[in-house]
Amino acid sequence: MTMPRQDADRAFRGLENSDASVRLRAAMAVGTSPDAAFIDKLIERCAVEPEFFVRDMLTWALTRHPASPTVPKLIDELRSERAQARSQALHTLSKIGDRRAWPAITHGLLRDADDEVARSAWRTAVVLVPEGEEPELAAVLATQLGRGGRETQLSLSRALIALGEVVSPVLRAAMTDPDRRVRTHAIATERLLRDPDAGFEFAIEEAKRVVALGTTGQEG
Repeated sequence: MTMPRQDADRAFRGLENSDASVRLRAAMAVGTSPDAAFIDKLIERCAVEPEFFVRDMLTWALTRHPASPTVPKLIDELRSERAQARSQALHTLSKIGDRRAWPAITHGLLRDADDEVARSAWRTAVVLVPEGEEPELAAVLATQLGRGGRETQLSLSRALIALGEVVSPVLRAAMTDPDRRVRTHAIATERLLRDPDAGFEFAIEEAKRVVALGTTGQEG
């Protein structure tokens, strides 16, 4: 049901309000009464919104609109110079789940210099990857092993594990990488693949011991 003009004008203004709670309510109102006239504004706001909980509501509002006009505009946003615009567009595409967006998840995004963009790209790629292309995606994701801090590494491990057993060959190969960080991350990810309940911190610490001993943990 389209929002009455007066309410729509109020929501447009609300999305720009200095009070985060007002912006949140405005985004909720737009999502409750979707109108294609709001799509551009919601996407524009995603790129600059400082509050996580408001961004999440903006994404929810976008998912309430038809995919046919929304997805192409989000794909356009992936070329933005603003990291938050790329990251939030990816996040929203993962929530919409329309596989027509898959070709837009480029190797460049999967290797984006900004950790938040890359993490969003990994999560989105796992959601959208077509059947049969998982091994190729696993190979690209494996090039990012050892990257960043714990949160970034945990995001990558989760993305790889979500692909299932197809990641085993690339993890085994990475276990012999010259880079100690890559070897450690690969071993920890393989541990979690075999035992999802192990916990990332435990897996990393165990992997560090394995690397220090000069083994890969594959013997036996």
